[in-house]
Amino acid sequence: MGFHLAIDLSPAADVIGAIVLAVAAAVFWTILFDRRMTVLIALARIIDRVTAFVGRAVSWLILLAVLVSAGNAISRKAFDIASNAWLELQWYLFGAAYLLAAAYTLQQNEHIRIDILYNMYSRRKQNMVDLFGHIFFLMPFVLLMLSYFFPYVWLSFRSGEVSTNAGGLIIWPGKLMLLLGFGLLALQGVSEIVKKIAIMRGLIADEHQHVATHQSLDDIEELDSSEIR
Repeated sequence: MGFHLAIDLSPAADVIGAIVLAVAAAVFWTILFDRRMTVLIALARIIDRVTAFVGRAVSWLILLAVLVSAGNAISRKAFDIASNAWLELQWYLFGAAYLLAAAYTLQQNEHIRIDILYNMYSRRKQNMVDLFGHIFFLMPFVLLMLSYFFPYVWLSFRSGEVSTNAGGLIIWPGKLMLLLGFGLLALQGVSEIVKKIAIMRGLIADEHQHVATHQSLDDIEELDSSEIR
């Protein structure tokens, strides 16, 4: 079993290694020849466009999942007709929307965070915290998930895995959404790291201003005083 596991994991290791090598080469090139990060910033913009396109496109899957769910309910209650395939389809649609939109959610800075101390920091410190989290928490996690999902999806595809429910769907497209979702999240993580560094170096504007709490209060006081005048 250990031998087969090594065989299954080798393509994943090759892909992950190629990604790490490409990122390292881009960083090396930037340090030596491109101090203004022109190439990396352009790469980040391309990733952002792809992420935004996918994120907006998959939002329609929610509507489709609702329609499928409503159709299932109507057919079951009104005509006593039920289908495991249609029931599983709505799960697939919702799961695809959730997973494929995760990278877009990160790009829009809408993931849930616990702001106990974060809002007390200056904007530069906030960017440093984000950069640290992206490098040491987000990227290792998504790369680890990708290394597991490559053989997981490939085995399901090769075996033609089918749902154990009567009349159910094939399984591998649903598992493929896991791989694609984390793949997009890894790419967007690279984009966010590049943008955070570029912002702190003053090379690009900060698109997502998280104003510190004390700064927000100052702004409110200034706004109130201007309205009084």
